[in-house]
Amino acid sequence: MENKKGLNISAKSFILAIVIIFLLMLVTYILTLVIPGGEYARLLDENGNAVIDTESGFRYVEGGLPFWKWVLSPILVLGADGSAALIAVIIFLLVIGGVFNALTEFGLMHYMLERLVDRYSSVRYRLMAVLILFFMAMGSLVGSFEEIVPLVPIVVPLALALGWDAQTGVAMSMLAVGCGFAAGVANPFTIGVAQTLAGLPMFSGIWLRLLSFACIYAVLFGFVYLHARKTEGVQVSKPDQTKPERSGKMESGLRLFGIIICIGIALVLSSGFIPAIRDFTMIIVAVMFLAAGISSLLVAGMSGKALSKSFLKGVIAVSPSVLMILMASSIKYTMVEGQILDTLLHSAVTAAGSMSKAGLILFVYLICLVMNFFIPSGSAKAFLLIPLIVPLAQIFGVSAQLCIVAFAFGDGFSNVFYPTNPALLISLGLADVSYGKWAAYSWKFQGLNLLLTSCILLLGLAVGYA
Repeated sequence: MENKKGLNISAKSFILAIVIIFLLMLVTYILTLVIPGGEYARLLDENGNAVIDTESGFRYVEGGLPFWKWVLSPILVLGADGSAALIAVIIFLLVIGGVFNALTEFGLMHYMLERLVDRYSSVRYRLMAVLILFFMAMGSLVGSFEEIVPLVPIVVPLALALGWDAQTGVAMSMLAVGCGFAAGVANPFTIGVAQTLAGLPMFSGIWLRLLSFACIYAVLFGFVYLHARKTEGVQVSKPDQTKPERSGKMESGLRLFGIIICIGIALVLSSGFIPAIRDFTMIIVAVMFLAAGISSLLVAGMSGKALSKSFLKGVIAVSPSVLMILMASSIKYTMVEGQILDTLLHSAVTAAGSMSKAGLILFVYLICLVMNFFIPSGSAKAFLLIPLIVPLAQIFGVSAQLCIVAFAFGDGFSNVFYPTNPALLISLGLADVSYGKWAAYSWKFQGLNLLLTSCILLLGLAVGYA
């Protein structure tokens, strides 16, 4: 734990991610050349959100995308609908990079990790269980996802210090919050929006989602625990007698950092009950981490000049991730501009008409999984898909409530697997874990979880969940 290097993103990880995303961009462009353009009519709901008008139906239109537009799509996406959220994510990333580089270079992060290891090394697997539960609850109860990215650079070094590997740290934080987000016990961005669009009481039918949360938590903890036991390097449960030296200034800085972060977490949690701040949680987290980092470092003894220099170095170090985010976001832009997104939806809806009830609910799950590759935003996907899949399912005797659970499952879990999700790319970059290594680590859990959640959907169908 002597490493006090500043925050940096591995060149190898960056290049691999860029290559993967570029290939996906290329495949998407080719699709615009072979799939005919089409569109559903849309109307505005009472909140001003565009939703599909199922009565007006679907029509084919001229599609395609000029090659120059595809080449410039990572830049043009900044002017597309929803670009404000994309810009917020980029600013969010740069703030995180600057703060954590300063924390690391000054040694406050190192000091904090020493204290945590000294206190929890003998009960590290209990700590693992609590952290996984905490992150899952953040995702499931208040819809946090991008907001926990600043915690990844804390959890990953902690995992390494406790004798595990970096993938274990990412799993304890990012994978856990993704699982909680998908279980959606009271997730306002998926369950809340989808149930409102379907005309159901918000957060009704909670029992199946609570059951899902418990089952997914058990599987996730078992997966992470077994991997950690297999790969742990040293038995830190019996540390030597040398205690980390206490520093009054470091203690004060660490205490202030913890207080401000706890206030930020409390504000994020309160967003589940205060709709007025729900759309600003990412901004709140960025401001709180900026305030926590700057104030704690100044109290700990870092000069303002050194802090500014270190913060700027951190911003520069993580700036390559901005290119990854823009490239990943351009995939949806290409599909929308090429007019093939609605065509694919129409083809899926048409194919679903001849299926059994069991086949239909699993097909709804599949549609949401596929669409999540192109549209990571849960609420944006709800406005796109719910007006289509809920009426279709009800025609064939499948409840809207079960469709919404399938939608939440399809939206959430793949967020922590698809390379088109900006929060995953940021987290892997900050953790110095390549996408290839992450995919090789997590695909077994994703497969097991796919089987589990499919069984939960079939259980809901069998018991008449509504």
